[in-house]
Amino acid sequence: MLNDVPHGFLTRAGGVSAGPVAGLQFGTGAGDEPAAVEENRRRAIAAILPGADLAMPYQVHSADAVVVSAATKGDARPRADALATATPGLLVGVVTADCGPVLMADTGAGVVAAAHAGWRGAVGGILEATLEAMESLGARRGHIVAAIGPAIAQANYEVGPEMRDEFGAGDDRFFAPGNGDRLHFDLEGYAAARLERAGIGAIEPLGLDTYSDESRFYSYRRATHRGEASYGRQAALIGLRATA
Repeated sequence: MLNDVPHGFLTRAGGVSAGPVAGLQFGTGAGDEPAAVEENRRRAIAAILPGADLAMPYQVHSADAVVVSAATKGDARPRADALATATPGLLVGVVTADCGPVLMADTGAGVVAAAHAGWRGAVGGILEATLEAMESLGARRGHIVAAIGPAIAQANYEVGPEMRDEFGAGDDRFFAPGNGDRLHFDLEGYAAARLERAGIGAIEPLGLDTYSDESRFYSYRRATHRGEASYGRQAALIGLRATA
């Protein structure tokens, strides 16, 4: 669906980070060596869009989407959970470790976006805010396509009954019964339904589970269940080729 657009839902493979976060670790808050993170990012850029600049937000589980036209670094990163751009030669991206990374594009308009959709951001409207940011750059909603990358699967996403109260009427279908009063939440299905209701052109959920596939993905919940001190983050990146 995004085949003609430079993009990638990255795994742990191919990186230089070591220890508990070994692999292509992208996060700056994982206790990783800064030089290793920088090298991992350099490798990812070279594989997806050689020579590109990189813009990533400081993620806060919000419903805020920001338009960018240049690289973001350090304290200059916007506090947001989605970035949209129409600037050729710029990759926008987010990091995740169970939340849903969503990449979007309107190839006709030359607009792309990356969103970090945890349950709180999704309920709050991060996906709709991302679409609005893309539209501000000239995208047309019916022409936008989206892919939902690796996220925790419903079978492994156990939550308390109070979480269901945060959702609107008709969203019970995204919760399955668990043990006792526990529930299992379908994050990917919920994100796809929000995008469908928003009226975009097409949606492709990849159905990849971060929790169960340790060899390929980092997982916050898996690390927490094991009592590990840190956890890595994988990246989702998308960009536009520079014009000649």
